[in-house]
Amino acid sequence: MLGIMPTIAANAYRHRIGRSYNKPQADRGYVENFLYMLDHLTESKYRPHPKLVRALDVLFILHAEHELNCSTSAVRHLASSGVDVYTCMAGAASALYGPLHGGANEAVVRMLEAIGEKKNVPQFIEDVKNRKKLLMGFGHRVYKNYDPRAKLVRTVANDVFDVLGREPLIEIAMELEKIALSDEFFIKRKLYPNVDFYSGIIYKAMGFPADYFPVLFTIPRTAGWIAHWLEYLDDPEQKIVRPRQDYRGATRRNYVALDSRKQNEFFLESNISARQKRRMVALESKSKH
Repeated sequence: MLGIMPTIAANAYRHRIGRSYNKPQADRGYVENFLYMLDHLTESKYRPHPKLVRALDVLFILHAEHELNCSTSAVRHLASSGVDVYTCMAGAASALYGPLHGGANEAVVRMLEAIGEKKNVPQFIEDVKNRKKLLMGFGHRVYKNYDPRAKLVRTVANDVFDVLGREPLIEIAMELEKIALSDEFFIKRKLYPNVDFYSGIIYKAMGFPADYFPVLFTIPRTAGWIAHWLEYLDDPEQKIVRPRQDYRGATRRNYVALDSRKQNEFFLESNISARQKRRMVALESKSKH
């Protein structure tokens, strides 16, 4: 699975741009092989730029494992039922696909694009403080100080810019970080840049489309997912995961027959769709006639 994941990801990318697939090469490293499969056309002995290989390698290492986040928890949860590893990986990838998990660095890029210019950052900061805008790429469930991975990623960004040119969004990002880190509002709430704040800018500078970012996350995170899957299998006390539910709703309700219920109140209090309502009123009308 670790070996095939870059090939699957590269083939998906090549299919998207209408190019034939490249076979992996035995004489290339993990990341170099991935970039080769993405970009090789007809050149003989094509090799990606070593600085870009190194940059993506660092990002892959930083994303490979990060304890029990949403997708990793999904792996252990699924593994506890006894399903195969492929199902566990599919479930984890599905969780990672969610915009609040694997889509975080894409959200940062969208935020920076919406800010538009460096001069707009102070107003954006005020809008965040007044709950009018969301600040993406800041804060972490584990790190309550500056995310140590973010410092490394910022260094990697400079290496990428040396090769490909400076990504304009980095100016907005650095200004945003500078103001936020000196503002008591963010300091008090321990809101510091996390790994997603700069990684999306690097991917954009390298030419990856924003909706491909979760794929770039999935390739290295497969290592962490498999490690957790193996750890769970080795646990002598393993048993199916079964979280307890703490119900805090009504303890007793009187039953009201369907034809006695107030239709409008039921619709207002329910999260049923318009299509479901349309069917319900049709069936109710039919039963009356």
